[in-house]
This record gives sequence, structure tokens and C-alpha cells, in this order.
Amino acid sequence: MLKKFFTAVGEYIILMGKSMQKPQKMRVFWKLFMREINDLGVNSFGLVIFTSIFVGAVVAIQMFNNFDASDFPIPPSFVGYATKAVLILEFAPTIISLILAGKVGSYIASSIGTMRVSEQIDALDIMGVNSPNFLILPKILACVIFNPLLIAISIVFGIGGGYIAGILTGNWTTNDYMTGIQMYMPNLFIYYAFAKTLVFAFIIATVPSYFGYNVKGGSLEVGRASTQAVVWTMVFIILSELLLTQLILS
Repeated sequence: MLKKFFTAVGEYIILMGKSMQKPQKMRVFWKLFMREINDLGVNSFGLVIFTSIFVGAVVAIQMFNNFDASDFPIPPSFVGYATKAVLILEFAPTIISLILAGKVGSYIASSIGTMRVSEQIDALDIMGVNSPNFLILPKILACVIFNPLLIAISIVFGIGGGYIAGILTGNWTTNDYMTGIQMYMPNLFIYYAFAKTLVFAFIIATVPSYFGYNVKGGSLEVGRASTQAVVWTMVFIILSELLLTQLILS
């Protein structure tokens, strides 16, 4: 089992080395890159916004309930600050990345896996095309460039969800909430959130690509590879978050 794991790690590193080379034709690469921006990024807008609004509302309500049950009086304005802090530190970069791992990761693994079982990748190799670079690099750049924008949008709409929750429940006023989200927060928290996002974006693009590229068999194996890709992507996201939290915030 351990030998199989280290073999997979070695294959992954070699595949990434081939992927990170200079594209053979920049014009073709640019078209592929823009297509991946649309498929992996733009098509995720709706899901990110919908999830963020409701997560922000839930976080704000939970913060209010915790503060209200406290033995010490806590100003209502801290609901806005706590919601902002939780969204930036944890919910937006981590939860949204895990959701994207399921949506984007399965798409990447299945699309590359289908090309493998239908021998399209073999055809590219025969024509002298660097298939890992041709297929994987545009996905990596699209995720690394676009995912931070998705996370920024998630933070904004999550804070907006908390604002909407306050209007609907009447538990805190608009002025209290606005005062809370304007409270000072260390810049390190922002850097930490987007540093995590970049690492998560790389994992989301590369781990499913590895599973899809190394599919052997038919359509059934493509489905299994997609499932494995999503599971391992989530595992590596959680492990990398632990490591980054220790390195940056400790």
C-alpha cells in the first residue's frame, strides 16, 4: 500500500513536470486557457454565490445566538465582525474550495479520462504534442488565476448574507452590522485566506488531472477515477490547510 502511494506521488510529480513546460503554440494555448476559464471558473459563479449567501446568513445567526447566550454582554456589532472573520479565515476559502473540488474536480477527471480511454491522448502523443502540457497547464492556470476571484466574491456575498439575515430576523440593526464589518482585522488574515486559495486551486486542478490522465480501461473506470479524484482532492485540501495554518498563523 505504501509502495503504491509513493509510486503515485512520483508519477504525479513527473506529470506535473511535463505539464509545466512552455506551450508549443501560444495561440492554441490561449484558446484552451480561455475555454477553461469559462468551464472551470465562470460556470461556478452561480453555485459560489448561492452557497455563500446562505453560509453567511447561517454564520451570522449562529454568532448572534452564541453572543446572546453568553454570560457577558457582547455588543451586537460584533456579529458583523465575527461573521467577516469566520468567512475570511475558514468558510470562504475552505468550504468553497471543497465544493469546487467536487464540481470542478469531477469535470477535470472525467474529461481527461474520457480522452484517455478514447485514445485521443495517444493520438496527441503520436503527433508529437506534449499532451500533459496541452491538457493540464490551461486548467492549472485557469484555477490559480480565477479561484481567488471566486473566493473574494464568496466573502462579499457571505457578508451580504449575514446582512440579509439581520434584516429578516431583526436580531441586529444595519448600523450594528456595518460597524462590525468595518472593525479592524489584521492583514495577515487576508493574506492567509488567499494563500490557502492558491494552494487549493493548484490541488483542485492537478490531482483530478492526474487521476484522469492515468485512467486504464473503459467508461466504468472513468467514473471510478472521477470519484477517487474528488475524494483525494478533498483529503489534500484538508491536509494542506492544516500545514498552511501552522506555517502562517502560528
